[in-house]
Amino acid sequence: MNLRYALIGCGRISPNHIAAAIENNLDIVALCDIVPENIDDKLSEFNLSDKTRIYTDYKEMLNKEKPQLVAIATESGKHAQIALDCIDAGCNIIIEKPITLSLEDADMIISKSKEKGVKVCACHQNRFNKSIQKIREAMEDGRFGKLFHGTAHIRWNRGENYYKQAPWRGTWEQDGGALMNQCIHNIDLLRWMMGNEIVEVMGMTDNLNHDFIEAEDLGIAIVRFANGSYGIIEGSTNIYPNNLEETLYIFGEQGTIKAGGKSVNIIEEWRFADGIDDPDEVKATYHENPLNVYGFGHNPLYADVIDAINNDRQPYITAEDGRRALELVLAIYKSASEGASVRLPMNKCSTIDFKTGNSTIDDYNFVIQ
Repeated sequence: MNLRYALIGCGRISPNHIAAAIENNLDIVALCDIVPENIDDKLSEFNLSDKTRIYTDYKEMLNKEKPQLVAIATESGKHAQIALDCIDAGCNIIIEKPITLSLEDADMIISKSKEKGVKVCACHQNRFNKSIQKIREAMEDGRFGKLFHGTAHIRWNRGENYYKQAPWRGTWEQDGGALMNQCIHNIDLLRWMMGNEIVEVMGMTDNLNHDFIEAEDLGIAIVRFANGSYGIIEGSTNIYPNNLEETLYIFGEQGTIKAGGKSVNIIEEWRFADGIDDPDEVKATYHENPLNVYGFGHNPLYADVIDAINNDRQPYITAEDGRRALELVLAIYKSASEGASVRLPMNKCSTIDFKTGNSTIDDYNFVIQ
């Protein structure tokens, strides 16, 4: 029997979730959004049957529909409470990035999901890109040798119209800035590829071109990993005149790769000392051309979560993975705010800490130590 599925939040990213649910034969029992027109658009777009019911109150939906799998695609600041309520209702969940906006909330989700025996997947779908899977295979096979450094570049454009579409965007309470919203997918990939364990982060952020939002439109950071390698992060929503690229580089003693394209979906460089594969063939085979920056990852992510539920295993991308990506972004914010490097791990931090009047240095005066 197909799993009973519901989606909470029918905004910009929701078509990818609905399409993945349909592709994976889920029984879409309900769509929920506080703006009914958002639901109507999706019902029409996907020609959903009459058995897909409409709700504006997700708690009522959970009580009446008893879904087995729920995707949460609301504004980021509401992820935590909705997720905890879904877990209490016995639902497995897929949470759009970022998993939450505070480490304490992420820890509660992790703890409660274990207590209730449900699966939680952080929706970092780019891990399922063909290009990324090929790079990960090379990493797990040790083909890079000693890792030297990796870089994540997110060079995009977001104008005022984007923020007017949803007033929560760019706020500390409900979103964060470029690093948390636009860049966290590639930040997740960098941390995952470079060994996950981080010793220290030094970051700077600024708002150069978006005086109508609270958070940053530019973030730059240096990361020191526990294995002795380093990471460089550059994220911007100021690129003229539109999105330019999202790239991931990894440099090792015996290997160099570059993944690029709209959502790190193309292998542009593939150089390994072992010579066991043809670089041109690899670049031709592991090449995708998605219509937008969301890529093709939602479908395999859903397939994996369904299999994890049916076979009682952890999803390929766990809540702990989501917490790691969140922690790195928050560490950059904290470093930028305090003008000093930040040691990891961190136990407590939230985007709210950086709202004007809350952060250690409100006007981002940097102190070199």
